[in-house]
Amino acid sequence: MEHIARFFFGVSGNVIALFLFLSPVVTFWRIIRKRSTEDFSGVPYNMTLLNCLLSAWYGLPFVSPNNILVTTINGTGSLIEAIYVVIFLIFAERRIRLRMLGLLGIVTSIFAAVVLISLLALHGNGRKIFCGLAATIFSICMYASPLSIMRLVIKTKSVEFMPFLLSLSVFLCGTSWFIYGLLGRDPFIIIPNGCGSVLGLAQLVLYAIYRKNKGAAAPPGKGEAAGAEVEDAKKVAAAVELADAATTTKVADTVADGKVASQV
Repeated sequence: MEHIARFFFGVSGNVIALFLFLSPVVTFWRIIRKRSTEDFSGVPYNMTLLNCLLSAWYGLPFVSPNNILVTTINGTGSLIEAIYVVIFLIFAERRIRLRMLGLLGIVTSIFAAVVLISLLALHGNGRKIFCGLAATIFSICMYASPLSIMRLVIKTKSVEFMPFLLSLSVFLCGTSWFIYGLLGRDPFIIIPNGCGSVLGLAQLVLYAIYRKNKGAAAPPGKGEAAGAEVEDAKKVAAAVELADAATTTKVADTVADGKVASQV
């Protein structure tokens, strides 16, 4: 019975994770049509790429036995995020492009360092723990990214920049893999997805409180500062997309993590 339950939550997590990975497609179609990245941020996609790469590495047989599905799903996520990053670099202004190239270099260096250390200095369970911790740390960072948009919702009392479907998906995905992790007693699944589930629930609570104010202007009496804050919200919203995409990431990361464990 437990095996069936774990499989069910693993499949559910996979489906929702795929949705999260593909959710920024609309944004990048807009970037391509306008041939400009406008006020969108490329940071979230670079960080999600790193998370997917680390998770894909973690699932390889010589790192984490019987976890090939982790590699499969996160390998797919890595490809999708790499496409996003390339598109962003093509249409970004020169100053932003240089900055994003620098960030991409950091992402590549971190991944290369984890790979080399795990191959040359670690073996067996030590290698698995090291790679699992690396993936978990960046997954938690990803899950924390929506905090800025939640703060904005509270200050403006509007959910204009916090899409309901993405918040719901983050909650469902995090919850699915949190339960899966509990059933499999795997801390590398429980911890990051527990965080994702809690943050997703917090977003849904905020949405329920301020849903009638969707599209509302900034709170009166704040003058130009309030107007500027709402403008900044548009920039923050772009970054949030990643969080959820990210969220996406660990979701997927975990996603595979768990599904694989069920087959052990």
